[in-house]
Amino acid sequence: MYLNTPSRSTIRLTRRGRIALIAAGAVVAGTAVAAPLLITGEEEPALPSSLVIPPGRRAGQVYAAVDKALALPPGSTRKSLGKANLKLPNEADGNPEGYFFPATYSLERDGTRVTPETLLADMVAKADQKFSRAPIAAGAQRNAMNVYQAVTIASIIQAEATTKADMAKVARVVFNRLERGMPLQLDSTVNYALKRSSGRTSQADTRIDSPYNSYQRMGLPPTPIANPGEEAMRAAVNPAPGDWLYFVTVKPGDTRFTADYAEHQRNVAESNALRSKAAPSPSS
Repeated sequence: MYLNTPSRSTIRLTRRGRIALIAAGAVVAGTAVAAPLLITGEEEPALPSSLVIPPGRRAGQVYAAVDKALALPPGSTRKSLGKANLKLPNEADGNPEGYFFPATYSLERDGTRVTPETLLADMVAKADQKFSRAPIAAGAQRNAMNVYQAVTIASIIQAEATTKADMAKVARVVFNRLERGMPLQLDSTVNYALKRSSGRTSQADTRIDSPYNSYQRMGLPPTPIANPGEEAMRAAVNPAPGDWLYFVTVKPGDTRFTADYAEHQRNVAESNALRSKAAPSPSS
C-alpha cells in the first residue's frame, strides 16, 4: 500500500470542504484528560514510588506528570530534554511525541530518586523495544509503511477510538482514505494543532494554518499526536477489513462506520440531535 504522506516541505493545501469525516466528542475524548495521570506508591503522596502514563497522553502531559511525580517546578522536565539523549528514530527529527510509551515507571533506582532525563529515556527505550520488533515492525512493513508512520497512525487511532474493536475500524478508515488520496479530516489532529484535548471542530477550526490540519492538508500529520498504547499500535498494523470512509459516534458505545456519505450524514444528524437534546438549556 502507498501512504499518501508528502514531506513537510511539500504538503499542499486541499480544497476547503466541511465535514467529510466527523469524530464526535465521545470519540475525541479518548485523548482528553478526563482523570489526572496516576501516581502510585507509598501512602505518603509526596514520595510516590512509581508513575503510570496512560495511553493517549501527549508529550506535554507527560512532562507535567513527571514534574509532579518528582516534585519539580513546572517546566523542569521539558527543559531537561536537551540532556536526556533520547534515542529517537531519524523521522522524528528530535520530537519525542509518540515515543513516551504508556506504562508504569519506577521513580527510584538503587535507592535514589531518578532524574527526569532518566525517566524520559526509559520511556523512549521502552517504545523502541515495543515498536522496532515483530509484530509491529513486521506489520508496518507488511502494510508498506515505516514504523514512524505506524506510530503516527496509532496515535490517531488512540485519539479517535474508545474500544478495541473500533480501533481496528478507525485504522481501516485511515488506510482507505490514504489509499484514495483523500484528506483524513479528523478532529483529533485539529485539536492537537489547537493545543486542546477535545472539542467539536468548527468551520473556523478547519481553516487554521497548521501541518496538523487534516481537513486541508493531505496525508498523515508530520508527527504523532499522542503516545499510543499497545492496542492502538496493533490496530495500526492490523486494520479491520472494510470499505469504510466515514465514522461518527452517535452516542457512547455506538460508533457507526460507513462507506456511504449520505448514510454518514444521517448518522451525523442523529448524533447532533442527541447531543442537542442532552445539552442543558441556557436557563438551567
